[in-house]
Amino acid sequence: MILVIQIALNPKKFFQETIRYSLHTPWKKSHFWCVSCCALGGIALMLLTANLTIAQNIELNSMVLTQTQISEKIKILSDWTLNGKEITRTFQFSDFIAAIDFVNKLVEPAEAAGHHPDIDISYNKVTISLTTHDAGGLTDKDFALAETISQLAK
Repeated sequence: MILVIQIALNPKKFFQETIRYSLHTPWKKSHFWCVSCCALGGIALMLLTANLTIAQNIELNSMVLTQTQISEKIKILSDWTLNGKEITRTFQFSDFIAAIDFVNKLVEPAEAAGHHPDIDISYNKVTISLTTHDAGGLTDKDFALAETISQLAK
């Protein structure tokens, strides 16, 4: 973990520069920054932390899986099927409202994973398709989110 501590004697200017820097800095996908600021007695303190282990894990999760890895993982996920470079599953509910309730439950885990499924809604049926577009195929992120979605449907 990298820890950077910056102290400024002019808090107003410090916060303006911090905001300007954060708005205009091209952040890389592999960098995760947590910024904490506070002003104590006219002194501004900012802590920047980058957890490289998290960044490395995310990079690994974005690697396209081999056909052998995909075959092993799809066996574990019941009712999910492999369609080219994506996995899909159709969920059926009692009515349209129940289908939409299910789709609404997908928002939080998808946002938390930073990975968003393709969703097709047809009255009481919801079809979920997962692939990692940036990587050009299936990754661990797809199978992890598929497992989470299957748990939400129970």
